[in-house]
Amino acid sequence: MQPPNDKNFPARVYAGGSGLPGPDAVEGAEPVLVSDIVTFAVEYRLFVLDGEVRTGSRYAARGDLDVAPLAEDPRRAEVLAFAERPAGSGLPRAVVVDVGLVDGSGWAVVEANAVWAGGHYACDADAALDVVLRAARPEAEFGASDHPFLRPVPEAVRD
Repeated sequence: MQPPNDKNFPARVYAGGSGLPGPDAVEGAEPVLVSDIVTFAVEYRLFVLDGEVRTGSRYAARGDLDVAPLAEDPRRAEVLAFAERPAGSGLPRAVVVDVGLVDGSGWAVVEANAVWAGGHYACDADAALDVVLRAARPEAEFGASDHPFLRPVPEAVRD
């Protein structure tokens, strides 16, 4: 369980409702993602721009850090084939999508992240930067598909 927009509390398994974060962590109307408990055999980070995976990296195997460029991974073709589905489905034009192979169930999206909030592991740094720069352009340059994901700049940061 975790909030989809900010990391206000850690994503983890909660044993029961009494252990859930309270109003100090999230507002009452804040959506929270809830999932069945799954075990990922392997997980990947993908930098996606305009629905196309620009670079990717394996980052975990069986929950342990296991970093390798996607180009060197034996499941590269499977990862890219699966990524074609979420990459074109209502996401911002520039986004980081984590996907993984769930034991006994197949491929699943782990989460989507803001591009400036995710490490690039063994991704091609130049390709990852291209995606980050697309997400960091002036507000007037964002298309209609990006507008639902834009948030106002906090008052303390404005000029």
